[in-house]
Amino acid sequence: MMPSIIKNKGLISVLRGAAVAAFWLIVWQLLAMAVAQQVLIPARRLVELAAVPAFWLAALRSLGRVVAGFLSAALCGVVLAALTYRIPFLNSLFSPLLSIIKATPVASFIILALVWLDKSHVPVFAAFLMALPIVWSNCMQGLKGVDPGLMEMTRAFAFSPAKRLVTLTVPSVAPYFTAALCSSVGLAWKAGIAAEVLCTPLYSIGKNLYEAKLYLEAPDVFAWTVLVIVLSLTIEKLFVKTARFFQRTGGIAK
Repeated sequence: MMPSIIKNKGLISVLRGAAVAAFWLIVWQLLAMAVAQQVLIPARRLVELAAVPAFWLAALRSLGRVVAGFLSAALCGVVLAALTYRIPFLNSLFSPLLSIIKATPVASFIILALVWLDKSHVPVFAAFLMALPIVWSNCMQGLKGVDPGLMEMTRAFAFSPAKRLVTLTVPSVAPYFTAALCSSVGLAWKAGIAAEVLCTPLYSIGKNLYEAKLYLEAPDVFAWTVLVIVLSLTIEKLFVKTARFFQRTGGIAK
């Protein structure tokens, strides 16, 4: 009985997704017909671009830059949250930096980074800066929310620091970390692509977007934009599902 219910739910989810996709494709088609502009239908141009090896190289390079920046931000955010939680002075020391990063437009950081860094590293830096404050602040909230009663219980049962970390701290922080990934991965991706548009590194989505705009190639602009959206949704789901998997595997009862 249970497997059939699961299958029915899966089928309903697939059908719902297909219906939503079909609805928006119809809206897109009607809009294109209303304004008599084929440039609003990027599918054909996207297929043409996908036949060129440079297309996939640009997509992979851009994806690699953003993922590198995002993963670096996730790691540094967790480490900084742990340090600033354990050492209040460090929290006071680094808090202004967190506020500055949040308040400064990403375009300003990109322009400054162009002075200091090789242009191929600027998108990595932009993605890193967008994700770091979110991961850092969310993990700090998670650490502050650890149940004091459970912490006292781990001490009473003489848990080692490693066991306390695995059985209590990580499961307590995991929901905040997952929320940080959900919030920051899209921002990191958009910041990385924006940085590529400004610094135009070789073999990148941003460079192709800039050149399409420069030569007034509207179909190319739409096609590359569709690719950006697809990759953004893909990496967001991948990271969030991975984080939720690790969240489900933790727990003080284990």
